[in-house]
Amino acid sequence: MNAQVSMNDFILQVEHLSMKFGGLIAIGDLSFQAKRGEITALIGPNGAGKTTVFNCITGFYKPSEGMITLSRRDGSNYLLERLPNHEIPARAKVARTFQNIRLFSGMTLLENLLVAQHNKLMKASGYTFLGLFGFSSYRQASAESIDLAKHWLEKANLVDRADDPAGDLPYGAQRRLEIARAMCTGPELLCLDEPAAGLNPKESASLNELLMDIKDNTGTSILLIEHDMSVVMQISDHVVVLEYGRKISDGSPQSVRTDPRVIAAYLGVDDEEVEEVLTEVGDEDVIEQLDTGPDAAHGPGSSASMMAGPVSDTVEHADEGERVMVSRGASKAAQVDAKAKTPRKSSERATGKPAAKSSTAKPRGGRK
Repeated sequence: MNAQVSMNDFILQVEHLSMKFGGLIAIGDLSFQAKRGEITALIGPNGAGKTTVFNCITGFYKPSEGMITLSRRDGSNYLLERLPNHEIPARAKVARTFQNIRLFSGMTLLENLLVAQHNKLMKASGYTFLGLFGFSSYRQASAESIDLAKHWLEKANLVDRADDPAGDLPYGAQRRLEIARAMCTGPELLCLDEPAAGLNPKESASLNELLMDIKDNTGTSILLIEHDMSVVMQISDHVVVLEYGRKISDGSPQSVRTDPRVIAAYLGVDDEEVEEVLTEVGDEDVIEQLDTGPDAAHGPGSSASMMAGPVSDTVEHADEGERVMVSRGASKAAQVDAKAKTPRKSSERATGKPAAKSSTAKPRGGRK
């Protein structure tokens, strides 16, 4: 019984997801879960595969391998990788926004939100011209659609500009309008691709307020990609970190921000400096993790994919054939794992500090 309750807590389960473009493996054996009613952030350096994951969830791509299961409140389950892409928002109730704003700039704000309710209005008209004759069912559906549009304009703090063209709005207001339009479809899972990109601090604060309101008052779960760490750490309940299409960390914002593999992946330091820089910028918890090794429950293990092995097993670009994979040593997270498993020298164990470098070592950056 407890297992069943636990399963029902998750709105989205991604299992062994792999996505291959020709010989390029963009996502390799990715698994994670998003809880119902929470904000889950998917973060990672540029090129980590975050948008590819979104495209697989929302039907723009069909995964090469793996399962993506969405569980609705009514108990119905949908395998998103098997649904036609137009049925994912209609039946599974998944909505998304994009990195680039895709509003109808010539339409008013109100019209943009009414377009999002097109399916409901067409159904009320019987998919014919009945709406033109003022049938009561269509009049009722039309009034409800306008009320819903006004509701989300108020939530987005845009109701006073309802009759203005969407293209006349400032950039931050257009971001909020796009989210309001997605909410007019009644989603159970809202996927946001870098909603805070290009926003100033005031606009980011308004966005955070809107997302927290959605989470607290609608029950809609949110899955977002974001590079603004202030947004991620303030509003997220759960964070998943990718590097080269593999998961390197998975947990609360507090645990992820001190994970040495995450720090190494974002810093992008030279191979020989990974542990040195982590020691300089990390706190005692980070240094202790370097000494004891990573949590086996996080990060990539042996891949279940037939196409992709663990990052540490990948090879350099091949001259023959089409397969393109990440070169050995490219993953900073994998380097941290390897260093954590290497026994420290006796002098380091005694002092708790890294051993002093040899005086014959070549100085870097003019330092001695």
